[in-house]
Amino acid sequence: MRNHARKLALFATVLLTPIALAEGTRTWEQSKFDDLTKGTASGVAIRSVGGLELAPAFKALYTAPSTYLWSIASDEAGNIYAAAGAPARVYRITPDGQASTIFEPTELQVQALVVDQHGVVYAATAPDGKVYKIERTSPAREDGSKPSSPDRSKGQVDPNWTSSVYFDPGTKYIWDLAFDGAGNLYVATGDRGELYKVTPKGEHSVFFKSDESHLRVLALDSKGNLIAGSDGSGLIYRIAPSGAGFVLYSAPKKEITALALDASGNIYASAVGEKRPVASIAPGFGVPGTVAPPPAPAVVGPAGGVTLNPTQPVAGPMVAFPAPGVGATGGSEIYRIAPDGSPRRLWTSREDIVYALAFDTQGRLLAGTGNRGHIFAIRNDDDFSDLLKAGSSQVTAFAKAPGGGLYASGSNLGKIFVLGPAPQNEGSYESDVFDAKIFSRWGRADFRGAGNVDLFARSGNVDNPDRNWSPWKKINLQEGGQTDIPAARFVQWKAVLHSGSPAPRVDSVTLNYLSKNVAPDIDDVGVQVGVRYQPLPKPLGGGADLSGSGANPAQPHFEPPVPTTRDHDSIGVKWVAHDDNDDQLVYSLYYRGDGETRWLLLKDDLTDKFYSFDASLLPDGGYTFKVVASDAPSHSPGEELTAEKESPRVEVDTTPPQIQNLNASVESDKIHVAFRAVDAFSSVKRAEYSIDANDWQYVEPVGQIADSKTENYDFRVAVPAENGSGPAAPAAAKTKKNESQPVEHVVVVRVYDRFDNMSSAKTVIRGK
Repeated sequence: MRNHARKLALFATVLLTPIALAEGTRTWEQSKFDDLTKGTASGVAIRSVGGLELAPAFKALYTAPSTYLWSIASDEAGNIYAAAGAPARVYRITPDGQASTIFEPTELQVQALVVDQHGVVYAATAPDGKVYKIERTSPAREDGSKPSSPDRSKGQVDPNWTSSVYFDPGTKYIWDLAFDGAGNLYVATGDRGELYKVTPKGEHSVFFKSDESHLRVLALDSKGNLIAGSDGSGLIYRIAPSGAGFVLYSAPKKEITALALDASGNIYASAVGEKRPVASIAPGFGVPGTVAPPPAPAVVGPAGGVTLNPTQPVAGPMVAFPAPGVGATGGSEIYRIAPDGSPRRLWTSREDIVYALAFDTQGRLLAGTGNRGHIFAIRNDDDFSDLLKAGSSQVTAFAKAPGGGLYASGSNLGKIFVLGPAPQNEGSYESDVFDAKIFSRWGRADFRGAGNVDLFARSGNVDNPDRNWSPWKKINLQEGGQTDIPAARFVQWKAVLHSGSPAPRVDSVTLNYLSKNVAPDIDDVGVQVGVRYQPLPKPLGGGADLSGSGANPAQPHFEPPVPTTRDHDSIGVKWVAHDDNDDQLVYSLYYRGDGETRWLLLKDDLTDKFYSFDASLLPDGGYTFKVVASDAPSHSPGEELTAEKESPRVEVDTTPPQIQNLNASVESDKIHVAFRAVDAFSSVKRAEYSIDANDWQYVEPVGQIADSKTENYDFRVAVPAENGSGPAAPAAAKTKKNESQPVEHVVVVRVYDRFDNMSSAKTVIRGK
């Protein structure tokens, strides 16, 4: 997502997320860039500031046998020359789409080309790069015969063109070529980062040496300076006619992929790749070679290390080749360097890789991208248009076309397109499918825009419009805008823009709908004894609660966890409920004891999905709880719907067991203790004793198994020693020394029921 588009989306979310509770008629509005890009545009551009407009005229002129077209140039007659790979060729395409092969090298790729003012083509190959001079032979031969015609069906090289090696720099890669006004050819190379100058006489020299490995792109400014972009540190150089270089800008990304200069002296540059070590570099794109790759290789395109279409047929075996941008991650950025040298980031994308930059007749900067094959028109920092999607995965280059238009080349498939300059006569846009979640009635459509625009709508009950939806229904915007489409769960709208004055424009489309009310759903009711729930904070301004009631149906619900504390004397009831209409819900909580027939109200008008209360309000026994949910707050009186659900049976016991008939006596050297534990509701679980404040000791009931509401205990233990470890032992010892004083023992017992209610009792054994 682009930076400013992300800001707009966040702003829209803040504005459009309803703080009122969901009820009644609802709307589905589409106007923002991020929403509109989910639809399908044909001949329609999507504005970053929102809305739709006609795109420039765009058509495919030629589909090449080669998979990749790396560079294109045009002559004054409007003929196009295309540098291709897989297979490596140079094609000549006339303005009416007739094509011929004029050069086929032994190298793997024709990477770049330029055409001079005499129509001579200079093409650079890679790897083991050379610059070839390709020129047309005389149209009439000395014997008076006409030039022969190649067999285009067999891909033969046109015999009317000849080629020769014009310059061999002895380097592996040649990335770009450029002519200056004096006819000097500049050659940007890789491996050693050298820029060569070749004079019209064929004399050559190293014009500039960079400390980068690759000089990737070249452009010439109005003062005769060369502008060069590198791969490695993402440097943009200005190289004077003397060969002196100056770094204008070090981009945040590693590789400069395209350059364009406007009439005001601004330099525009695109860049890809993160400036950090890449753990693994993707293999190169498929080109003819002698080494076969492993099965199902990744095929990498001309920038960004992004996978091209591996199913596209490629002639011959494949071998790795370091195409421009291989291994790049993190999308693309475009920068503008002002005439005073100050840089500014103009555009950014996480999804699109920029391969080419050019200007249209309106002065807009066009960016050809992949790997979705989009062309963007960039007006300013926060103003751009997604113009169109080409029939290729990558738009790799631009060249001038007759009448003010532009040629564009595509890779995977290798194609030549003609762009503009006039807008399309007609374009259409289909929105994405909107899911109302519930069977709904569709009302009016609200339209904002201008010009000649037709609006249509259709509906259906499956998410695929091709599966028996209603037909498109034209909406009469002059007579109320009723959609008149069948009630259904899903809906879609379409706009058809017709050229005219004023220019057609769609700013926003809003569909009104009313969902059929359905009863709430209670998914689960749980009860916990010994738990207390803490109230949740309420949102400021009385908006929709945090539990999700009344939230926007298009956004996920968020239910924060309920703060919980342990409290032996409390009972907590919690439930899970939702409403498919996203209505606000209110709850009532009831309870019923075992053997009872009437539900008793415990609490009503609850908006939270939980409630806790004092357990002592209920006598010991078995209980069932029931939650009743109502959507009454979102509907007129009498139109509300309810749902209810019961909890599993739970047992409540807050009364401790009783200790009866506690007796203790000294028999010889033993203390004999007997007592009975009785609980009115649950079984007695555990009993313990302590003598003279010593540690608690577990004791089994008579019969050993504690499984009854009444348990008898009868046991004997040794009389504690006078020097025992308990706190009463010293006092007992002192008492022993005074034989006139009787010896006493304190016996304490305690018992627990199954719900951990506890009671205790004590008795004193007085000595004789």
